[in-house]
Amino acid sequence: MANYSEVPEPAIAFAPKTYVCKRAAAAPPALDGRIDKPFWSAAAWTDDFVDIEGDLKPKPSKRTRVKMLWDDECFYVAAEMEEDEIWATLTERDSVIFHDNDFEIFIDPDGDSHLYYEFEINAMNTVWDLLLVKPYRDGGPPVNGWDIRGLRTAVYIDGELNRPGAKNRLWSVEIALPWASLRECAPEGRPPAPGEFWRVNFSRVEWRVEVQDGRYVKLINPATGNPYPEDNWVWSPQGIVNMHYPELWGYVVFANEGADGAESESAGFPLPQDEYVKWELRRLYYRQRSHYARFGRFAAELAELVGPEEADTFHIRPKIEAAGGRFEISAAASDGKGYFWIREDGKLGKERSDRR
Repeated sequence: MANYSEVPEPAIAFAPKTYVCKRAAAAPPALDGRIDKPFWSAAAWTDDFVDIEGDLKPKPSKRTRVKMLWDDECFYVAAEMEEDEIWATLTERDSVIFHDNDFEIFIDPDGDSHLYYEFEINAMNTVWDLLLVKPYRDGGPPVNGWDIRGLRTAVYIDGELNRPGAKNRLWSVEIALPWASLRECAPEGRPPAPGEFWRVNFSRVEWRVEVQDGRYVKLINPATGNPYPEDNWVWSPQGIVNMHYPELWGYVVFANEGADGAESESAGFPLPQDEYVKWELRRLYYRQRSHYARFGRFAAELAELVGPEEADTFHIRPKIEAAGGRFEISAAASDGKGYFWIREDGKLGKERSDRR
């Protein structure tokens, strides 16, 4: 029988960031890492990044923000990171890039929390790309040998790399992610259609450093003898120090209109009601996994998972089926046409006909 571990419930209200990704108005130029080119001029900036735990932690000391565009060939991402200490050490592709300061992209095309992509890049333009079959909490595994074929990246440094004392202002990246690779885990194996959304998040890892012998080194915590933990700054907060909670990533809708004219002031949109149904199912998944870790079985009744004092925080009327090492919890879609379900390994799906 499977031995399911506890899955911590994030300490955050469900309010993921949203972004309307416009179509690129022209073919992209050669990438050089600079964002001050006409190609990006009409794309809106995201909100500034916050700590991965959201309001539980102070706002980041250095600004990070992103722009996005798309066309028939690629999903384009540009990120700008304020930085007075620009450094990197890793030069081999598929190194563990977050051991340096880095910028990261996470993409779940169908929003079921399984089969998603992770991408990381440092200031040397060294990348790590991988595919996750499942989140680590659900057993993984990561497919490190998977590559984004046709990937194009570039880094621009306003300052000097690995030179303490230089007048550093920021580093920025441009990334072109071909749909030919991203559609592998997408619904129907295709790129997004206009009006559809994918789940996306961005992260920036920032280490505390000091200067020794003319170079940057990670600052050591004398109490532990190890480097201080890194900061994790993100677009859409997770409420937990773990990026592998895809259900909390942002929503990027792919708009049909072109990115003409001046930069947009606002790029968000309201979430469909079904997304709140899915979130409440996800909350019950957290509770089921923790229930199993404590009692060696999954709960068969809602009252075992939700106490009377918080019953009014759930608006769905779930059906729970549990036997042995398996469970399925389902709830009607917001329009009453079909239902959503979630199971013990965290996968979430939808049935279009109601057999409940």
